[in-house]
Amino acid sequence: MSERKGTHVYDVAVIGYGPVGMVTAALLGQAGHDVVVLERYPTLYNLPRAAIFDDETMRTFDRLGIARDLLPTLHVQRNYEWRNGAGELLIEHDFAAVGGQGWAEWYMMYQPYLEDALDGLVRGLGNVEIRMDARVTDLHSTHHGVDIQVEGSDTAVPARYVVACDGGNSFTRGRLGVGQEDYGFSEPWMVCDFRLTGPSDVPKARQVCDPEQPTSIISLGPGHHRFSFMLDSADSFPVEREPGRVWDRVAAYLDPSRADLVRVATYTFRSLVAERWRDGRILLAGDAAHQMPPFLGQGMCSGIRDAQNLAFKLDAVLRGADDALLDTYQSEREPHVRAIIAKGIELGRVQTMRDPVAAAERDARLIAHREADGRPEKMRFPGLGPGLRDTSPQAGHLMPHGRVESHGTEGLFDEVLGRGFVLLVDGREGASLDTSALDPAAGLGVAVHHLTDRRLTTGGITDVGGVYGRWFDETGAAAVLWRPDFYILGTVDSLSGVPALLKTLAKAVEPVQAPAIVGEGIRP
Repeated sequence: MSERKGTHVYDVAVIGYGPVGMVTAALLGQAGHDVVVLERYPTLYNLPRAAIFDDETMRTFDRLGIARDLLPTLHVQRNYEWRNGAGELLIEHDFAAVGGQGWAEWYMMYQPYLEDALDGLVRGLGNVEIRMDARVTDLHSTHHGVDIQVEGSDTAVPARYVVACDGGNSFTRGRLGVGQEDYGFSEPWMVCDFRLTGPSDVPKARQVCDPEQPTSIISLGPGHHRFSFMLDSADSFPVEREPGRVWDRVAAYLDPSRADLVRVATYTFRSLVAERWRDGRILLAGDAAHQMPPFLGQGMCSGIRDAQNLAFKLDAVLRGADDALLDTYQSEREPHVRAIIAKGIELGRVQTMRDPVAAAERDARLIAHREADGRPEKMRFPGLGPGLRDTSPQAGHLMPHGRVESHGTEGLFDEVLGRGFVLLVDGREGASLDTSALDPAAGLGVAVHHLTDRRLTTGGITDVGGVYGRWFDETGAAAVLWRPDFYILGTVDSLSGVPALLKTLAKAVEPVQAPAIVGEGIRP
């Protein structure tokens, strides 16, 4: 942290205090940085918006220390059905109870519970200041970074960097003059949330592909449920939102004796990507950078990936690394986001088909495909685009997360051995790094571990579940280096290549002399 004429200059200002802003603040706070959060509303939103997250996101929550406490509030979902108006199964996606990241592949949640857990975590960090009812009205680049003007205050909030997590209607994005690419998928929906008060056999995850009324039915965790109905026009919402009409819509599944209607809202599902995610020392994250249809349940997950990607890079830059490292944020994340948007639109068009003849043709095609294949589909997401990674085939993809044992302690790798940059060596045949390779790793903050396939009392880690051994066997790698956001930086076929791998990391994160001035950034 620096000073400006006796004024506190924060390392990072986070604009917006939804899940993405909370995770960003928590990661940077836990890394030891001085953070201020500016939230326009006086209290937490306290209503559900997102409903689903995946094993990668749960791994992030575990890194933050809230995963175990969250579990009782979540529902683990094993499949996702797409049925036509007659109830015939068109598509079925399958989800593992334990996925590649060591957690269940699909969790259903009630967002206020998640926000309460994240808020408690952030407020427990002494180096994170939260300012509610703090609407940002302007931003200006300065010699120290950015001055943020807050409504009702004569004094700007100074910060070295800003991460704007201020949603789909982002003030920050508008202030920067950043345009958005529109994929052209825009549909009005009515979202109806219920609190369950009695026994219920409502489908937990179903898309009803009925041309007369496309409908989405999603669990929001053990005690809540959501029904979403596509509207012919947003103009019909004031009529359709009437409680009596809502209960008529859900009568086949719920009645007032088994549930309370919590809220009815209208949303327009959009597909947008900001043209620039960085402007000088200001970065956009979450819905401020991209919006996607909800059919894959990846909206919040994508924002939390943004937070993970940005947090470790900002940590390095704040410790003296060249801030050109931040240019890899959009180059890595944007292709990933665009692929998910494209798949979401593809599924959305399947679900929202209103022409009965076209819908019947769709049904016949999907049923024939499912019967010929005979297996549920698996959702696969791409790796990162170019950035902080080498050219090995595995670089940019998520590193699997399995159970290990070290010095008598057994559990998931992150819980037993910690997080950060990790170099894992395949030591099952006795291979090991010499001290000349270990010294640079220590200087870069890289934890080095050697994998074994037997129980040891000292040294090495045991691959209890076989996850890492199988990965080494499949890839032929001798060692792998992964990043704090769980993505692989690179691999080597021989341990002699480890110094070059570490050099790739060093070039990006080792301290350099800070630039004398900040780029122009925002224009007056």
